[in-house]
Amino acid sequence: MTDQSALQKTPLYPAHLEANARMVEFGGWAMPVQYEGVIKEHQAVRERAAVFDVSHMGEFRVKGPGALDFLQYATPNDVSKLKPGRAQYNMLPNDRGGLVDDIYIYCLAPHEYLVVVNASNIGKDFAHLEQLRAGFDVTLSDESGAWALLAVQGPQTEALLQPHTDLDLSHHKKNAVFFAQLFGMPVMMARTGYTGEDGFEVFVEAALAERLWKALLSAGIPPAGLGARDTLRLEAGFPLYGHEFSDDLNPLQSHYGWVFKDKPHFGREALQAAPNTRELVGLRLEKAIAREGAPVLSGERVVGVVTSGTSSPTLKYPIALAYVDRDALHLGLSVEIRGKPHSAERVSVPFYRPPTR
Repeated sequence: MTDQSALQKTPLYPAHLEANARMVEFGGWAMPVQYEGVIKEHQAVRERAAVFDVSHMGEFRVKGPGALDFLQYATPNDVSKLKPGRAQYNMLPNDRGGLVDDIYIYCLAPHEYLVVVNASNIGKDFAHLEQLRAGFDVTLSDESGAWALLAVQGPQTEALLQPHTDLDLSHHKKNAVFFAQLFGMPVMMARTGYTGEDGFEVFVEAALAERLWKALLSAGIPPAGLGARDTLRLEAGFPLYGHEFSDDLNPLQSHYGWVFKDKPHFGREALQAAPNTRELVGLRLEKAIAREGAPVLSGERVVGVVTSGTSSPTLKYPIALAYVDRDALHLGLSVEIRGKPHSAERVSVPFYRPPTR
């Protein structure tokens, strides 16, 4: 069992123990990987709704007359398209053709943004942005300890939350961000998520986290852990930093090249000069599960590597994301698992799209 005494803990750590969650180390944090089982929690999100504690994520506030110009410089997506009340997926390129992190930016008001970063990158991201901040009329503050973040995901999320809010949630479509009362508590809600389903990410003062968590559970929304979060995100084809993205992987090789707009930004020249000979693709296997690091083969030639793999609870077969040499994409592929090649079919990503409901 992992010694959790030295790990960081979210405000909901006691609640997870109370719920008999299986706790694991994740990015330096003690986090729940499952409560009643990954498959059951995965299905709850696909069929109805469940709530994840993602309070380990980091939040930076970027504020001031130069906030837009600063974020335009630091990121490749067009932040000028982001109006108050809207959110945008974005990235932080480094100066050697990789990524410091992938991020979400929430525009709270003119000249004011909340940047959400991956938990394991909080210190690195803040130092990177602090370095880029010179010359811009902007303040940058790390508010990660002040916020708890709960992700309520699933097709019934709106219906389940609506009786407990003071706003009509149907008016707030994908990527909307707004302030509301939820179960009588002040929160910031964003119609964003990481599961491929509809849902809301709820930012709440850390001191109110356990009260909100218990209110959600009392409303019939069960908890889900990191295990289900990973199978859901992989079915949806979402990248995970440290797997599909890193300081040394060129993101232009992924299916997220659309993030890079035709504008000047930090790291642009390095990205364009970085090796771009591979492509991130989806693979379907018949039985064996391909895990991170498994070689992708064409015949006996190694032509790639698996970055994430699982057995899809929804599709009922193994799926994987892998970087594969572009000159091998038209060839027959297999994945080496426990010393044996297993046929792999290249398939489109996302692996799974929720039905129109």
